[in-house]
Order: sequence, then C-alpha cells, then structure tokens
Amino acid sequence: MTALKNDRFLRALLKQPVDVTPVWMMRQAGRYLPEYRASRAKAGDFMSLCMNPQFACEVTMQPLDRYPQLDAAILFSDILTIPDAMGQGLYFETGEGPRFKKVVSTLADIEALPIPDPQKDLGYVMDAVSTIRRELNGRVPLIGFSGSPWTLATYMVEGGSSKDFRKTKAMLYDNPQAMHLLLDKLAQSVTSYLNGQILAGAQAVQIFDTWGGNLSAAAYQEFSLAYMRKIVSGLIREHEGRKVPVILFTKNGGLWLESIADAGADALGLDWTCDIGNARERVGSKVALQGNMDPTVLYAKPEAIRTEVGRILASYGKGSGHVFNLGHGITPEVDPEHAGAFLRAVHELSAQYHD
Repeated sequence: MTALKNDRFLRALLKQPVDVTPVWMMRQAGRYLPEYRASRAKAGDFMSLCMNPQFACEVTMQPLDRYPQLDAAILFSDILTIPDAMGQGLYFETGEGPRFKKVVSTLADIEALPIPDPQKDLGYVMDAVSTIRRELNGRVPLIGFSGSPWTLATYMVEGGSSKDFRKTKAMLYDNPQAMHLLLDKLAQSVTSYLNGQILAGAQAVQIFDTWGGNLSAAAYQEFSLAYMRKIVSGLIREHEGRKVPVILFTKNGGLWLESIADAGADALGLDWTCDIGNARERVGSKVALQGNMDPTVLYAKPEAIRTEVGRILASYGKGSGHVFNLGHGITPEVDPEHAGAFLRAVHELSAQYHD
C-alpha cells in the first residue's frame, strides 16, 4: 500500500507529536454539501449510495477535495448495515429516518439471527473500503466504523428510531437473558465487521455508541460498555506495519469517561456537553481525546466559530493526544463555507500548542 503523506491523525490518536492538531468531522460526507446531494440524486437514494462502492468512494472523497485541511477520510456507509445483513430489512422513509421490515421482540427471534460474514454478507462495504483506500493514494488515513451493539439493538427492537426506547428498555429489564444474547451476537458481528474493514484498508476504526448515554449508569456498564470492551479486545490492532487505533464514542457518556478509558481503546470521542480540559484531567495519559465542538456552532459567523475553536484548543492545552472534531455529526443546514472556516481555524490556531 502507498505510504501516508499525512499521518498526523494516526499520530495524535497514539499521543505521538504532531505539528498541528488534526481535524475531521463526523458526517463530513453529507447533505450540507451540494456535491453530495448531486451524487445522491444520481444514485437514486441513500442505500444505493452506500451499496455501490464507486458512489461510496465518490462521496467520501468530496469533502477532502473541498477542504484540504481535513486530516482523515471516513468510510461512507451507515451504522445499520449489520442488522440489515442479519435479515432485518433496512429501508429509509423520507423524513422519518431508518426503518426495519422485521423487528426483534422475543428470545426465539434473537436465537434465529445469523452472525453476518463480512465478505459474503457485507462485501459491498469491504469493496467500498478498498476502493476508497486506493483512491486516497496515501493522502490521509481512512477511518472505518460501526455502531455499538447497544445502539444497533435499539433499532432492531424498536424497528427504527425512538425517543424513549420503551421496547428496548422493557426487554433489558424484563428479559435480560434475551438482551444479553442479542448484544453478544452483535458484538461478534461488529468485531468481524471491523476486522474485515481493517483488512480491506481501514487504518483506524470508530465505534459509534449513539444511544448509550440514554442508559442508567449501571445499565450502561452492563449492556453497552461491556460489549464494546469485548469488541476492542477482539480487534486487529496492527496491520500493514503500523498500529490501528480504536476510538470509542458514547454520546452523552461524559459521566463515565474513566470507565470508557479503561475499555482498551486508544481514544475517546467526546460530545459537546463535556469540557475537554476537564476530560483530559480525568483520563490522564490513558487515551487520546477526540472532539468536541457543538455542531450548531457552525451556524454562527466564521469569527464566532474561530473563537470557539480557540477556546476548545486552550482548554485541552499543550501537547498531542487531541483530534479536533465536532461533538456529533455536522448537520445538513450548515453553510459549507462555515465548515471551511472551522477547519482552517483548527490548523491555524493549534500550532502554538505543539512544539
């Protein structure tokens, strides 16, 4: 494989020295970009973008072509590819988000679920990874990803998005045996899926625990973090002669940073409700930190965006181990010029924090 021309993202995740703080954006290939909207229209719908490696590559590259400051590319896909490969029948309703034709509601439903083979059942994702990696040609590292077992389980039990997770939480408390079996199958599936992405060319991986923060402290440890820890322990951590860093991101997980830092990953993603300086004090040198500007700051004027970037950099302070990102995905209504101002500000203002 081609040598990396810019590896500061990987270096920062491993707390190695960098010249400036690396930056990328969750959902950086998305609806805020007119070129993305054009590709999606050409593909026909969202799933056609995901399942066609050429389209997935095209939209992955779009933000990099627009913003030379980006220090990483992230695979264009969806967190719900695994439940879809388990036979749940993923589809998207306009304005309603993801839906499943089948839901999981009983122990028998869960026992019948297969564990997908990354090559046979999710080969289109592996093809997208290898296609993107080839197209990048060493420009920046490629991030692979998956949803966490708990987050995937909520969609499978609810049949789609939920505000209160009533069916999932009822199963958790009424039938913990069934929930643990579902989470264990999902942990096995996520492990093999991420390892497949690494072998196909992903140089770092992130686990998105979008809904872990909706659990109680005790339930988070038992039903979310325990399974992410299991995944981390089963991942390929070195490939192509260098380490493959792992990032764990639990939205609204700020109360449990110490526990998450002990899970074996290289970095923790922070949402915007945490102070990054305080988070650094709490986790010490155990892990790098990724984050954590409120995505809605990008609705403000470039001068205000720059001020907030400066505040977060100052809060983290000197030294490596910080990957700048938003505290969650960029939203569709953001002006692309504001995203550019954000990315430029990170590189321009961060040099002073690195020797």
